[in-house]
Amino acid sequence: MAGEQTLTLTALDGVPISAMHIAAQSGGDEVGFVVVHGFTGNWRQERVQKIIRRLRDFGGVVALDLRGHGRSGGATTVGDEEVLDVAAAVAWARELGYRQVVTVGFSLGGAVVLREAALMAQGSGAVDAVVSVSAPAFWFYRGTRIMRIAHWMVETAPGRALMRVRRTRISSRGWPEEHPVSPSEAAALLPGIPLLVVHGDADHYFPLEHPHAIHAAALAGGASRSELWIESGIGHAESAIPEETIDRIGQWALSALAAEADTAGGRRGRAQGSDEA
Repeated sequence: MAGEQTLTLTALDGVPISAMHIAAQSGGDEVGFVVVHGFTGNWRQERVQKIIRRLRDFGGVVALDLRGHGRSGGATTVGDEEVLDVAAAVAWARELGYRQVVTVGFSLGGAVVLREAALMAQGSGAVDAVVSVSAPAFWFYRGTRIMRIAHWMVETAPGRALMRVRRTRISSRGWPEEHPVSPSEAAALLPGIPLLVVHGDADHYFPLEHPHAIHAAALAGGASRSELWIESGIGHAESAIPEETIDRIGQWALSALAAEADTAGGRRGRAQGSDEA
């Protein structure tokens, strides 16, 4: 893509993270989108590039390869330590001059952006809005055939070996005994951050109980701007999302940021003030 800038970022725990940046099509420099792919994805894939191209109409775009994916180092922990990867990408977006940063995640990425926004709410990892697409609400979901296969790939040595052939490196360490905050639990911790939950009613990975649980948790947590879009006839994540829906996401983000700025002075403005102090 013309004008594309690439960089290897370093996550807080030292893992190298492959990332790219491209400026807004219109030259706008206020809003930056951080695009986070799903499991087995990377930012060079056409399905992710489609997202990047469309969001350029609304702001600049930073995209990254989560650990264990693409050209990043390390191994994926399937939603736990990936928050550090997204935080590094958000920090880079800030360094590039974007005053407002919106994370847009798909499937695994949709779970991670919720967790990152909740767990990295202070400092350079803080975001101004979150869009979670096709995300699971809770861990260890095995209610669909494809998720039972996914668990076999993650939890068994033969499955992890097969995924290495497909260039996705999965950590064999497992999670700590106290499991990471789930996506729905994270949504309840975002009262000051606009949240958009997008899910297709033809998603064969995660049925509609997942987006409803995320949205309900956000409302229960006091979210002032949480919206739920159930998209008719749409399947799972980047491969299925139509360009029209991506455009609507971009429009929603700009509207939500403007409304937040009007009513509260902008979350990032307050964070910047505390950083400078």
